[in-house]
Amino acid sequence: MLQQHFPLTDRNTLRLVSEASAYAGFRSLAELIQLQGYATRAQLPLRVLGGGSNVLLSEKVNALVVQSESCRIQLVMQNDEVSLVDVDAGMNWHQWVEQSIAFGHGIENLALIPGTVGAAPVQNIGAYGVEVGEFIDSVTGYQLSTRQLRTFSAAECRFGYRDSVFKRELRNDFVILRVRFRLPRRFSPVVSYAPLNSLNAAEITPASLIQAVTDIRMSKLPDPANVPNAGSFFQNPVVSDECARQLAARYPDLPVYAQPHGAKLAAGWLIDQCGFRGKPFGPVAMYEKQALVLTTSAGATLADVRALQKRVQDSVYEKFGVWLEPEPQLFA
Repeated sequence: MLQQHFPLTDRNTLRLVSEASAYAGFRSLAELIQLQGYATRAQLPLRVLGGGSNVLLSEKVNALVVQSESCRIQLVMQNDEVSLVDVDAGMNWHQWVEQSIAFGHGIENLALIPGTVGAAPVQNIGAYGVEVGEFIDSVTGYQLSTRQLRTFSAAECRFGYRDSVFKRELRNDFVILRVRFRLPRRFSPVVSYAPLNSLNAAEITPASLIQAVTDIRMSKLPDPANVPNAGSFFQNPVVSDECARQLAARYPDLPVYAQPHGAKLAAGWLIDQCGFRGKPFGPVAMYEKQALVLTTSAGATLADVRALQKRVQDSVYEKFGVWLEPEPQLFA
């Protein structure tokens, strides 16, 4: 049902004070097309919201905001090597990870990441050495500007580190309806990243790996239901090998992870070294147990978040010469 002047404060995990001009859920392409027609007549842009876990909402979102309410899982093909599985965009991501092991493997390390399946390809979510793009076969959705149903192959999605074509050229022009996953039938756990490297790869099962990742995330990250947050707020910066060597020489405790091109640094460690962990700035703060997580309290607005974001960015750059990019995207 379409609703006017709809509060979005409870629809984003940072619980930023926000209101949309209009809001509606949809369960089919036909319903989405009807909503686009309404938005056109009302002279409103149409904006799609996933689980609200990786967005920064402005106080007034002058748009028709829509959310997928479709959560179907369908096995498309299966042989001895691989399963192809279609999952609707409205499916809760963690619930899909838990159910995925009935079809195949590969995304266990992505357990407990908040959000929906439809939002996962946009950011190319990742954790503990695994990115979702590695296990996506294609993405199907509706392009608003052309009014066409389109399917993008994994190559056409142009996945990068926390990046995709949906975050760039197709930003605000493509509504993801379903994601097709290509899951290997053979379980090959990735446990090279700490603290998963303490696990015995020969003994761990898919279910126990999901549980281990869940336990780790719960111990490090606050539950958005209790402490509003958007998970990791900043991307781990990728720098040149020379820059990484120079910083490691000055700061021996700095976590550095080799990459195909350059090296990845731990953003949380950089922020912690600048003294932000657990220090409040009005209604916002970097979490006391993990400096990479920005938390809010009642009444926080986008302006509050932006102010702390810039303060952290400036301090880290002044101390380390490294610029941090935020993970959450502006939703206005």
